[in-house]
Amino acid sequence: MSQTNQIAVAGRLLLAIVFILSGVGKIAAPEATQGFIASVGLPFPLLSYLVAVLVELGGGILLVVGFQTKLVSLALAGFTFATAVVFHHDFADQNQMIHFMKNISIIGGLLQVAAFGAGSLSLDARRLRAA
Repeated sequence: MSQTNQIAVAGRLLLAIVFILSGVGKIAAPEATQGFIASVGLPFPLLSYLVAVLVELGGGILLVVGFQTKLVSLALAGFTFATAVVFHHDFADQNQMIHFMKNISIIGGLLQVAAFGAGSLSLDARRLRAA
């Protein structure tokens, strides 16, 4: 196994952990999450909550196993950009600025995965080898 493949797996895992833990956290506190969503003025807090859980948990798991990695990475990047703009736009608050920049950095990592793929240790690579 090459070092590049190990790095690709580690990168996918480290990016995915953020989403998986966030999705699990939302499942653990649905009312608080929906309240936060409503507090920023988004309509349909329950629907937004369900979409967030699906994207974060589902996308994170798909990223770990490397299935449809380019598409999943782009979807997570779009979701992360939307959350940065909607939830972390108060740049006068240093904490919000840090969260915004963290999201932008995560987007950068996701775009790298979208550009270069999951690597050979992934379901995507396995599917290509079988074809």
